[in-house]
Amino acid sequence: MDTHQVLMMESPSQHIKVIEPGSFERHHHWYPKALNATIHPMINFFLNLDNQLIIDRYCHLHPVVKPKKLKEILAYQPEHYRWAGADLINVTNTRGKRQMVVIENNSCPSGQKSMPLPLDHMEQGGYRDLMEKSFKPFCKAHKIPRNGVLAVLYDKNIMENSGYAAAMADVFKRPVYLVPFYDEEEHAHIRYSNEYIEILTEGNQWKPVAAAFRYVTQKPWKRIPVSTATKIYNPVIACLAGGRNKLIASKAYDSYNKEIRKLGLKIRTPDTIRDVTKDKIPHWVRHFGGQAVIKVPYSNAGQGVYTIVNEKELEDFMAQDFEYARFIVQSLIGNYLWSSKTAAGKFFHLGTIPDGKSETYVFDFRMMICATPKGFRPVSIYSRRAEKPLINQLHIGDHSWDMLGTNLTHKTASGEWTTDTNRLMMMDRRDFNKLGLGLDDLIEAYIQSVLSTIAIDRMAIRLLNDKGKFRTKRFTALNDDPYLLNEIYPGV
Repeated sequence: MDTHQVLMMESPSQHIKVIEPGSFERHHHWYPKALNATIHPMINFFLNLDNQLIIDRYCHLHPVVKPKKLKEILAYQPEHYRWAGADLINVTNTRGKRQMVVIENNSCPSGQKSMPLPLDHMEQGGYRDLMEKSFKPFCKAHKIPRNGVLAVLYDKNIMENSGYAAAMADVFKRPVYLVPFYDEEEHAHIRYSNEYIEILTEGNQWKPVAAAFRYVTQKPWKRIPVSTATKIYNPVIACLAGGRNKLIASKAYDSYNKEIRKLGLKIRTPDTIRDVTKDKIPHWVRHFGGQAVIKVPYSNAGQGVYTIVNEKELEDFMAQDFEYARFIVQSLIGNYLWSSKTAAGKFFHLGTIPDGKSETYVFDFRMMICATPKGFRPVSIYSRRAEKPLINQLHIGDHSWDMLGTNLTHKTASGEWTTDTNRLMMMDRRDFNKLGLGLDDLIEAYIQSVLSTIAIDRMAIRLLNDKGKFRTKRFTALNDDPYLLNEIYPGV
């Protein structure tokens, strides 16, 4: 990229906001239903558990795991992937063996706006927690210069990102720039100069961004270079290595699993077939017994995920056109009577506790974690349930996504993001009880979140050379998708 090349064009400094210290107002940064929610005692207890206590309990339940080795894992210091949100599902098999299974790991996770306050006097909740325990030490470790500005870059979720900016301003006691960075628009308020990201500030002055908190989720590699002098909390390489790339994430998990298998540990995921071209998808769906999940590897927020339980859903998928050339196909976890057949047998959703209508709903479980100088820590948790209850017998016209899809956000035809908060399950006294989870499940989810995050960080390290430059050939060997490569390197 040429020096002084403008990343994208737009009217000058449109919508950039300067967030001053002391401007945090709680009602702007939480969903209304979360503002007065009371955190469930078990969740509060878990969030305050020392890592050593978690290690002791986990190793008691898994005697082959050595406490010393697990302690080293939880104390791991990531080079690139410092903040993550793992999405997990609670499953079992016919023998009643319960497991937390990782569906994906997200490099710009939401969650703060749904999380009840652990303590009433902690008005800034997890926003402040993340800034003090993880982002500030990150800046200190990289010796962020004072002559640059601090910024939050975002492309959606203004509720949380404004909260992070306000908490950051209070922690650093200096103004923070809240900078929109949408994919659909052109931007004249952001450019790339002398390896720094610069923003156009008040008085039409360009200022280098010394450190940025990044919440740019939609194909961030199209807007932000892999290598910058601006220190980015979760740089783009974390996305390419698995945080926004499900195909590479699967390879990262497999690679790390080979290392930790001897420790009695494993990142648990659905059975996954990678690098599948569209014409081979019907074969792999049949391989899983006619039920499968097809994913466009580089989408997020519930987009590009297709659950297949019958020929009609497969035909509808095959009739669509896709810009990318590679897919992943996974075993489907649904109701016991219509889940994929795998070598390990059938796994199915435990789901919510039956309600007054004896209906059970599929839910997923988001565990947000961050790296601190003392190791990983959980930051916030929330859950989401599917729109319709899980049924035993499928009928003609039933859409499996209605029973299995849990994501709350979706994009309208006009390009706007909307959220269905009616299906949000908070960690309060009311909702958490419906999930049927215990303390050991929370610990299991935390360990799975940490393991999957480390796997992606280690992959990110492999994809950069000693000078921090992207290893194009190595990445291409792992992810040979022409359209994706053209997004990273236009015209190459």
